[in-house]
Amino acid sequence: MLKSIALWLEERLNITKLFEATAGHKVPPSTNSWFYVLGSGTLICFVIQIITGICLAFVYVPSTSEAWTSLQYLNHQQFLGWFLRAMHNWGSNFMVAIMSLHLVQTFLFGAYKYPRELTWLSGVFLFLCTLGMAFTGQIMRFDQDAYWGLGIGASITGRMPVIGPDMVRILLAGPIIAGETLSRFFTLHVFIIPGLIIAIVSMHLRLVLNKGINEYPTPGKLVNKATYVEEYEAHVHKEGVPFVPNVIGKDLIFGGCLILAIVGCAVYFGPAGPTGPPNPTLIRALPKPDFYFLPIFASLALLPDYMETFLLLVAPVIGIVVLLLVPFVSGTGEKSYRRRPIAVLTVLVAFLALGLLAWLGTYSPWSPKMDAWSSLSVPTEFLKGRSPLQLEGAILIQAKQCRNCHSLGGEGGMRGPALDVVATRLTRDQLIRQVIQGGGNMPAYGKNLKPAEVDAVVSFMETLRPNYQPGAKDFSR
Repeated sequence: MLKSIALWLEERLNITKLFEATAGHKVPPSTNSWFYVLGSGTLICFVIQIITGICLAFVYVPSTSEAWTSLQYLNHQQFLGWFLRAMHNWGSNFMVAIMSLHLVQTFLFGAYKYPRELTWLSGVFLFLCTLGMAFTGQIMRFDQDAYWGLGIGASITGRMPVIGPDMVRILLAGPIIAGETLSRFFTLHVFIIPGLIIAIVSMHLRLVLNKGINEYPTPGKLVNKATYVEEYEAHVHKEGVPFVPNVIGKDLIFGGCLILAIVGCAVYFGPAGPTGPPNPTLIRALPKPDFYFLPIFASLALLPDYMETFLLLVAPVIGIVVLLLVPFVSGTGEKSYRRRPIAVLTVLVAFLALGLLAWLGTYSPWSPKMDAWSSLSVPTEFLKGRSPLQLEGAILIQAKQCRNCHSLGGEGGMRGPALDVVATRLTRDQLIRQVIQGGGNMPAYGKNLKPAEVDAVVSFMETLRPNYQPGAKDFSR
């Protein structure tokens, strides 16, 4: 009976032919490598996002008055709600990270070259859609970070010449962040962007099946448009192996480890936020994006003001255009990264730059710690044996909020230099001049401090040096 049912289905659905054309298609034997598991890993992350997103949508309320509350309900009352949110959050993180690695691996292996230009282009658009999913997903939390992050995004959009104000209205569904704004982003996050991803993934897989999986690059074996397709097809016909079951093993192992990693991070670290409820009157908020946007966050903080517009509006366009032009500018020739030093150097520089900026973005050394003056005490080692005048200077450093920008004993802001050894760098006259006139990022305090207070502050700072090291000397005299 089972055989009859199987034959009946086979006659109508041609399951065998469908399997041979998809999962059972032949691939070069060199693709049975750990380097080729990143694409399937990205797809697994996307499936996790779809499943967990559907579950969360049963509870989440996309309204400005209920969004934050519904997330609190998921975190603290709904059975395993916190776990679903954590899985969704960490699935997003892993998806962006693995897709970035997949893009880099494709670039280094020359898989964008003829005849796979469209495969590369679809991958670039998938990467951009993934970043769009990540950004709109952060807005779904609708906490302080999401509210002010969206405000920053709107201000960036408003800088576009001519069409800036109209684009802001389209982005926010009105002139301000309101209920319609969250509904619009919910629609983008749940329907439009996932739909685009599914459509592009379908085309991407079709291109992979049609043009084949890029073989492991061999140094010296060049891509020639006149002969490559015939050579590839002859190689696959002669030595190729079915993707299932010969090659899929490593993909399954990597997928299993990936799922375990996401579950482990979800259990150990939990979900992201929400932080405090959105409050437009709280102007001292310090919004920070998720890790994949930290390099942009750090760049905007570190670059001078006059370069912000270029970074925000011109640099992304140039970057996307360069990615789209890569297969047309370098569509033939050498594939192996061993003989493409410029490509390897480009990837290394990009990784170092983005990694450094992301690391700086995690602790934002340029941002003052606005509560340091009231929440941190002066370490006792800086108070022992001090005179009454010097102790008065220590009190003034706290009262005038100097600790918000300057650390002492490893605690406090990092916007300005640490005060621990300031007496080894500046003489008394230089300290007085810096306090009164300011300089660099430091404002002038000449109008906010009386002469006696300046004397007390400087007297205390003169003691901030190791006992074995003398104070700074003025050698110009």
